[in-house]
Amino acid sequence: MVNRKDLNPDSSPRAAYGARIRRYREARGWSQDVLAPKLGYSSQHVSAVETARKSPTLKFSRRSDQAFGTAGTVDSFEREWAEMRTGSLLAGFPEYVDFEGRAVELRLYEIGIIPGLLQTPEYARVLADSAVRRGATTAVQADERVAFLAERQAALLRTPPPMIFVVMDESCVLRPVGGAAVMDAQLDHLLAFAEMPNAVLQVAPFAMGERRTLDYPVNILTLPDRSVVCYAESQSQGYLDRESSSVLPVLTDYHQLQRESLSKTATVARIRDLRKGTP
Repeated sequence: MVNRKDLNPDSSPRAAYGARIRRYREARGWSQDVLAPKLGYSSQHVSAVETARKSPTLKFSRRSDQAFGTAGTVDSFEREWAEMRTGSLLAGFPEYVDFEGRAVELRLYEIGIIPGLLQTPEYARVLADSAVRRGATTAVQADERVAFLAERQAALLRTPPPMIFVVMDESCVLRPVGGAAVMDAQLDHLLAFAEMPNAVLQVAPFAMGERRTLDYPVNILTLPDRSVVCYAESQSQGYLDRESSSVLPVLTDYHQLQRESLSKTATVARIRDLRKGTP
């Protein structure tokens, strides 16, 4: 076959996925041109997935299962996609994301960087590429994390949408990430988020001093049954707490933090000043 690229399934989970798509396709005597319409994608897209130049999606995986008859089996492409999606994430985080996708209220507090759910693709990419340069992750894992973040953000656009309360330490908006263009777009995105009817955005100013009640990033979720879970991270591990005896005090700390933070109106004014270059 002309221009056939050899695949190394052992090089990455994405390469293994692509090699299996090719193996299943060729076992049926199908060319990429034959498989593509069965999946609803172009042959170029199929080729890019097979050669690991493009990450598969949930939609691509489910359509592959339909085409190859693997839906609902232990060998389904959807299952492989799910394992690949979470394999590059911090231990404990995939379990949290399952709750996040069902929560009716999200309360987020972040220090140093814009919370992931509010990051623009460009801002997220700068952070991911920085981790690659430091040797903290691989390029493939960085791609997977950026793609996964986009999926999490899209999941919040459900009907009805969850209420989202966000408190950011002032360091989040003052720390330059990716240069002026990236930061300007990120600040514009925060302003747009603040205008959403289901969103409350606040900045916890440095002037708060010792009145800051939380010294670590935390996510608090209220689930449909009104139970509350809390998620926090160390450098190497995520911790999901569902015990009300330990979660409720954190929720109290969060409410006190909100009380001491800038109001939504003052927060918007602060971000607009930064957008204009005003200290």
